Amino acid sequence: MTRALGRPADVLIGITTSGRSPNAVRALRAAREKGMVTIGLLGGDGGPTPAECDLALVVPSTVTRHVQETHIAVGHAIMELVDDLLMKRGQLTYE
Repeated sequence: MTRALGRPADVLIGITTSGRSPNAVRALRAAREKGMVTIGLLGGDGGPTPAECDLALVVPSTVTRHVQETHIAVGHAIMELVDDLLMKRGQLTYE
């Protein structure tokens, strides 16, 4: 099995509408084994995936579009927070 390029303290965000994607579970497990921080954007009841996450954000719905719309909004919020943090540290500038 090929492993990704993640390193300890990197963050992996796994996304699965049902919380039951075997690929997401395997990716999150592999990331944790490498010492990475794991975040799950999940749907339904979260399935088995939260066990592999340091932080599991579960959208309690089985309606695919509702779960995915919420995941999109959460993703935008995370990116906004990262952007703000980098700007405050002077590591990101806009010209």
